[in-house]
Amino acid sequence: MSRNMLNSAHKKKTLLIIGAGTEQVAAIQIANTMGLFVVALDRDRKAPGFRYANDKIIASTMHPQESLNAALKYNKKRKIDGVTTVGHDAPLTVATIAKALHLPGISINTAKLSSNKLLMKNKFKKDGVPIPWFKEVKNANDLHKVAKRKAYNLILKPVDSRGSIGVTRLSKDLDLKWAFERAMQASPSAKVMVEEYLEGPQISTEAIVYKGKIYTLGYADRNYEYIDRFAPFIVENGGQSPSRFLPKEKGNIDKVFNKAIRSTGIVNGTAKGDLVITNNGIKVIEIAARMSGGFFCTDTIPLVTGVNFVEKAIKIALGEKLDPSELRSKHVKGSATRYLFPEPGTIKRITGVSKLKYFKWVKRTGFYYKIGDKLKPITDHHGHGGFVVVSAKDRETAKKRAEMAIKLVRIETK
Repeated sequence: MSRNMLNSAHKKKTLLIIGAGTEQVAAIQIANTMGLFVVALDRDRKAPGFRYANDKIIASTMHPQESLNAALKYNKKRKIDGVTTVGHDAPLTVATIAKALHLPGISINTAKLSSNKLLMKNKFKKDGVPIPWFKEVKNANDLHKVAKRKAYNLILKPVDSRGSIGVTRLSKDLDLKWAFERAMQASPSAKVMVEEYLEGPQISTEAIVYKGKIYTLGYADRNYEYIDRFAPFIVENGGQSPSRFLPKEKGNIDKVFNKAIRSTGIVNGTAKGDLVITNNGIKVIEIAARMSGGFFCTDTIPLVTGVNFVEKAIKIALGEKLDPSELRSKHVKGSATRYLFPEPGTIKRITGVSKLKYFKWVKRTGFYYKIGDKLKPITDHHGHGGFVVVSAKDRETAKKRAEMAIKLVRIETK
């Protein structure tokens, strides 16, 4: 590199992205288009995001102190101007680094609330946010008592896991001791809780929060069509946007979502919500104080609204000013995502992937397995074998296209 090029590189602002996995690649690429010097942090030396970053740090994203020590060391070599993450449940790592380096970001308290479902639910209850009934359970006997009293209409979950790992829907014929131990093993803090299973359609929301004002750009209907197929596990098979409940329920959705965001304490940053429309009103399952996964913020929101969501979030992480006009939808179009769920066994044949490239409306795909891989039964969201993200002029067309596209791909197992 010439002296002029080297000087130019050092004039760029430096963005640290926590995580360099598949979900973070798109965010790294967006940061590149913004002219930033991108540093990715991940413990996996072969993480795909490192190919697109300007530099890398090897550290565990799930250990805040380890990541902080590595970031402090790197900061002596090159000043870090902002830190963020996409689709990765590491808000405490982001907040810890931001605080130590005096960078913009969420507070440590907000990060802890968004990382611990029990702390979050207690705070929501205190602040009057509508939520399902919940309770911490200490052991299998405690779970038996609660399940019987609540007629088994419950979801059992670790208080601090992610991607539906360790989550189980209870029923009378389920081995509750097995379910409790499974949830306990998935919890880093070894804590488990139950909450009321909410009947009704689930909606994902995502917002930019800037100087305390909330700009919600993402509204998607989440699909749980395979709830019986994968029972007792909770596995999502995709979604479509914008939600079919817009514009009629937008005011009510925003009211509940905004109340939960304020309860969590997010002033500058992003918030991703999981809400359910029940017969007793809209209720909040949880709020994540980070950008979403599933390519919702990187692909779906821009396709539907015309707003580059990740770019705006990065600007906030760098402490740059935003004009409110940047956070308004430019149009309303459709987008949908579908996941592929192969049967357990050894993969013998994969077909149809190459066909997807002929459809211009297929905007992103990812398929994770190869011939010879052995697939276990699916027990959480991480078990899916691939995905497609499509665009269309409207929601219904996008839904049809996504369903057609995912059916073109076949992973045959034996």
